Amino acid sequence: MWDVFLSYSRQDAGHVRRFHEELIAAGLKVFTDESAVAGFAGISDTIRRALADSRVLLAYYSTGYPERPACQWELTAAFLAGLGEGDPRRRVLVVNPEPDTAHIHPVELRDTRHGEPETLVPDVLAHLRQVSGPMRLGSAPPHVHGELPPAVGEFTGRLPELWRLHSALHVQEAPLVTGRTSARPVQLRGMPGIGKTRLAREYTLRFGAAFPGGVHWARADAPQPPQTPDGPCLYVVDDVPHGLSPRGVAELTSPHPLVRTLLITRSRAYGGHGEHLDLEPLPDVVAAVLAGASEIADAAAGHPGALGLLGRAVGAGQSPAVLASQLYEPGRSLLDVLAGEELTADHVRDALTAPAEAQDVLRCALALSPLPVTAETAATVLAVADRLPRAVALRRASAGLAELTARGLLTPYPHRLHPVTAHSWLHHEGASARAETLRRAVLSSLGATAATLEGPGLPVPGVRKESLPMTVSEAERMAAFDLQVELVSRIGVQQLPDGSGSLREALTSLNSLFPFTRDTLHRYSIGLEPSAAPSVQSVADHLLNEILRPFMTRWHPLLKAWEGRRPPHTSPLDHEGAWDHAETFRLDLNALQEPLRVATASLAGISGAEFGISAEV
Repeated sequence: MWDVFLSYSRQDAGHVRRFHEELIAAGLKVFTDESAVAGFAGISDTIRRALADSRVLLAYYSTGYPERPACQWELTAAFLAGLGEGDPRRRVLVVNPEPDTAHIHPVELRDTRHGEPETLVPDVLAHLRQVSGPMRLGSAPPHVHGELPPAVGEFTGRLPELWRLHSALHVQEAPLVTGRTSARPVQLRGMPGIGKTRLAREYTLRFGAAFPGGVHWARADAPQPPQTPDGPCLYVVDDVPHGLSPRGVAELTSPHPLVRTLLITRSRAYGGHGEHLDLEPLPDVVAAVLAGASEIADAAAGHPGALGLLGRAVGAGQSPAVLASQLYEPGRSLLDVLAGEELTADHVRDALTAPAEAQDVLRCALALSPLPVTAETAATVLAVADRLPRAVALRRASAGLAELTARGLLTPYPHRLHPVTAHSWLHHEGASARAETLRRAVLSSLGATAATLEGPGLPVPGVRKESLPMTVSEAERMAAFDLQVELVSRIGVQQLPDGSGSLREALTSLNSLFPFTRDTLHRYSIGLEPSAAPSVQSVADHLLNEILRPFMTRWHPLLKAWEGRRPPHTSPLDHEGAWDHAETFRLDLNALQEPLRVATASLAGISGAEFGISAEV
């Protein structure tokens, strides 16, 4: 039997050699593995037997430690062995050479006392006196309520994510380093097929000992939270859709203090609800093993679902080159053919129900891929394709980009479209003519000069000739809203209390409406000519020339003349208070409230927003 199983990354071999020698000099039997784990299927039989015959695992936990597959498997096996005995730290000792503990997972290992080089041997000897017999690998299956989903594909390359998931669910177990004393719900997020449910299922089976009260598995459309758990338990809610209200998300979370809630979702819109773990594509080295050929690995870009389907086809003897070619052919998707179902439809389910501006940005992202898409780039494309004012196009593009990111269809930053999502969207595009128009606009904008980007853009076949009247109305609504928001914050609308406030600041506040209004109308390409019909132009003309200008023309020169007479040692406010016209100024200022509120209501009628409108107007 080995006393210590020494686990470390090969890059740390020089640092670990001294520990090894000191432990042996103290009379301990120490196992070290000089080989690497073959592939990603798990630890070798030799390592498994050595671990099963060891009392503790001593991990030299540098930042490079979790990057080595062998270390991942060794630590997981020892951690689970201790977990099965009631204390995950019972069979694991940690030496941390780094200045902090943020790189250490699972989180329980952060909050334990880490071995120091000077006292390592005494610490190990003291710990071994509390541990009898070798660690027992493997554990009893968890008690599952509900039905676990079937295992799809091979679980590989995700051990670090298992650790991070466990840490997120147990932040309260290390209060000294996490600052948390109570559990929070955890979201496991990622695109369809990225392996969210597979990871949660694997975690349930491996870490079930952490939940003596059992594991409760349900879907979001049929939630079944545990009511009276016998002990700490895990509540998994699969397939949480995008678009729920904050209350709807909260209702999927169990309030019981013994329940740890795990929400599985493709949406990124619930960021304020607990912790979240974003599942990314597999690393290249893992993807290459699953794919079995470089052509397949490049096409799938680390997507486990696509890699599994294509890799199995390669393993069955099909040509990687032929498969890669078929992946880009029109007609039914090769992924759907291999899966025997309409798999790709699920990948773009949220795109198909997204607003029009989001679908347009998705088309721009597809045309730009693999380059990232930005709001500025998409706005340039929309301005060219639809002959929109730049400000309108930018607002559309920003809204679409935010929507796609929230739905998990684009990476947060930089905003990129995954090849599998692009492939799926191509096979479910419902507006091919629109897609072609935007594709041409993308090519046009990429070749344009900086001056062209700010202008109407290069001519693009297929642009919306009929869009101009519609966009003028949209531009007016946006301009009206911006003016409305600005107007309700002015002193004229918000009454200046008697005997308080600065008269000069009130005058300056109103005067600032002149440049703001002009800039807003210019930004949205709206003229300042009077109009008989209710419009932003007519409201702006009435606001500036009939409401504000007479007030400013009267009071600005009078107040300025009085300010010029201020004695050197008198404050501006005291000097204002001594002005003979101060009370009349305040009366005239208060008289502006009613016409300014009417102007605000007129703008609200154009913008459709009731922001800042009182019940009397």
